[in-house]
Amino acid sequence: MTHHHIALIPGDGIGAEVLPPAQQVLDTVGARHGFGLSYTSYDWSCERYVREGAMMPADGCAQLRDKDAILLGAVGLPRVPDHVSLWGLLIPIRRGFRQYVNLRPIRLFEGVESPLRRATAGEVEFVVVRENVEGEYSEIGGRLNRGFPDEMAVQEAVFTRAGVTRVLDYAFELAARRGGKLTSATKSNGIVHTLPFWDELVAERGAAHPQVAWDQEHIDALAAKFVLDPARFDVVVASNLFGDILSDLAAAVAGSIGIAPAANLNPEREFPSMFEPVHGSAPDIAGQGIANPIGAIWSAALMLEHLGHCRAARDITDAIAMVLAKTDVRTRDLGGSATTTEFTEKLLQLL
Repeated sequence: MTHHHIALIPGDGIGAEVLPPAQQVLDTVGARHGFGLSYTSYDWSCERYVREGAMMPADGCAQLRDKDAILLGAVGLPRVPDHVSLWGLLIPIRRGFRQYVNLRPIRLFEGVESPLRRATAGEVEFVVVRENVEGEYSEIGGRLNRGFPDEMAVQEAVFTRAGVTRVLDYAFELAARRGGKLTSATKSNGIVHTLPFWDELVAERGAAHPQVAWDQEHIDALAAKFVLDPARFDVVVASNLFGDILSDLAAAVAGSIGIAPAANLNPEREFPSMFEPVHGSAPDIAGQGIANPIGAIWSAALMLEHLGHCRAARDITDAIAMVLAKTDVRTRDLGGSATTTEFTEKLLQLL
């Protein structure tokens, strides 16, 4: 029997509430499809930062290195600045393990109402491929003259040929397996160096993938088209900042950010990849047992797909779709009154 050792990082807020449902689903499909899973849990979080002054220990990545994958709940507390939590945990893992692809599938499920009148289930289904380790989220820069009238901050964006090319190749190859259509997000009319460079590399990689039809859109127009006509998209590739913003917007178009999953991938599999819902720690509802577990469960399905269990992953997404299409069980973010446990139990019944 194939066996996988999974690192669990519940994190903060509802993170600890949505990972157990994901584990239940994983164990259920594992038993059905003949593979086993074991888990090691880590208390790395903002709570740990408050106690010990660090989100994770100095050898945190070394502790994760031998795991097959990482499943993360959520990170963030109001009393810990967001840049502290992000740069103390997620970014070191993403960069230390070369998780340069952030994959965010978007799907409007039957039975979920989009805030857009013309968005239709079965038509809105695309994926955002976000460059995940460089771009606008660079460490290069600094602060000068703190506290004085001429105080300043400088933040440098870093776009490398190697970094951009590898994420573009991933996106073009994904588009070739899907609908054969790719859209690149840019802003080369206003950002004079990095985005024209991005555009040049998109054209270069597009020529190397002639089976994919591609175009490019300025980020402001692209955001508008996500709202006006989300069904037109199949694969959207974007830099770190643009991809981050677009994927959250797209999740809202699909009905709730509580549904949205994400995969931080090292495609070469030299290091473990990390999977996480994108809804955040949601401290306003933490501890009430009402968090939507779909984002975590769908992230677990992405993890299984990455580990080679595509049929098991499809069973999970089919079960999610069935709960939403065939029952009235909904968590509050989807207009229902089900608790996290009630939703999970219904999904397990149908699974």
